[in-house]
Amino acid sequence: MAISRVPFFALVLVLAVISMSNAFSEENPTSRRLLVLVDDLAIRSSHSIYFRSLESRGYNLQFQLADDPKLALKRYGQYLYDGLVLFSPSAKKFGGTVDLAAVLDFVDSGHDLILAADSSASDLIREIATECGVDFDEDPASMVVDHVGYAVSQTDLDHTLVASDDFIQSEAILGSEKIKAPVLFRGIAHSVNPTNSMVVKILAASPCVYSGNPRTKLTKAPSLTGSTISLVSVVQARNNARVLISGSLDLFSDRLFKHGVVKSANSIHEKSGNEQFAVQISKWVFHERGHLKAVNVRHHKIGEIVEPAMYRIKDDLEYLVEISEWSGERWEPYVADDVQVQFYMMSPYVLKTLTANEKGLYSAAFKVPDVYGVFQFKLEYKRLGYTTLSLSKQIPVRPFRHNEYERFIPAAYPYYSASFSAMAGFLIFSFVYLYNK
Repeated sequence: MAISRVPFFALVLVLAVISMSNAFSEENPTSRRLLVLVDDLAIRSSHSIYFRSLESRGYNLQFQLADDPKLALKRYGQYLYDGLVLFSPSAKKFGGTVDLAAVLDFVDSGHDLILAADSSASDLIREIATECGVDFDEDPASMVVDHVGYAVSQTDLDHTLVASDDFIQSEAILGSEKIKAPVLFRGIAHSVNPTNSMVVKILAASPCVYSGNPRTKLTKAPSLTGSTISLVSVVQARNNARVLISGSLDLFSDRLFKHGVVKSANSIHEKSGNEQFAVQISKWVFHERGHLKAVNVRHHKIGEIVEPAMYRIKDDLEYLVEISEWSGERWEPYVADDVQVQFYMMSPYVLKTLTANEKGLYSAAFKVPDVYGVFQFKLEYKRLGYTTLSLSKQIPVRPFRHNEYERFIPAAYPYYSASFSAMAGFLIFSFVYLYNK
């Protein structure tokens, strides 16, 4: 038996190494191992186009029922997946060791999450969304209804099939190619806290939309209306983990991918923009776009290349850093004109905009202020759709030594002349007083 176990453990070790080589890392930030939790495995067929688009880009998808008793996100302290896709809106409880706390810890550890809900959303799904900064409509029977901007369809008499083209204007999130057709949405509404800058609406509703029960007449004002409603939102946490929250699971379905859109007489499309929208936003969620990396952070005196242990006041120095963006396959230079560095001690004494070349090398030269103490080079770069860069490097600044001051300070020439003129006057007065009768 001992002889037969050796090859087995060797095989397990090889498989583990291969699995870890495809995992999320600083050099390969794209999430590759995805766990897809579903209420029914039939979703693999009804949403096959979306799943195939992920697999064609190199993702390894593992499908499991949300209540599978063997379900686990980590084993022996290591996470088994880089991303989690929750296409199980009606799941009241996850199986195995997965629960609300496990999902939140998964995101807090820097991993990515896609959550899609619908009118059957359970309390568990709503709690996960709430912890991510999104609040679904509390009425379980409510849906998004639009009697003006709905998608014309013979089977949709309650106007719950909404066509929206109010996309966020961000190439980092939705890509440079414009989404050609409106996105079809059938599901529930949610709201975001406007003071929370980490939560962003990427597909908003028209001003005519409201959230209510389409099967009953309105007897009171709906809780969510117009611009307060978000159809699809994204979250980028402080640890750069990314979360996508959609109130519609149908948005990712093959049926709506192929569905035509007739929003008005001037807006007729043979195919909706759902597929393009879903693919582009998944690229952002799984770090194929908008992921930045800063390397080779350095500084030195002008004319030198060695980084000193400290600077002297009024030294001329240069700060350099290289910034790259992950394209999904390789690191490419990131070029922008709004990257700034601070020379900071309690407050910024110097704020300088870095200039970049085509290779993504940023640099700035400035003079050390006439204040000594412990300073920091601080670079904080926060832009919509991009991962946050937060760099700091500490450096002390000393005053002049006694032998480094100028022998004669030009600004003190008036005082020098005043001193010598006083001495000359004293000598003349003494001579006159002593020798004049």
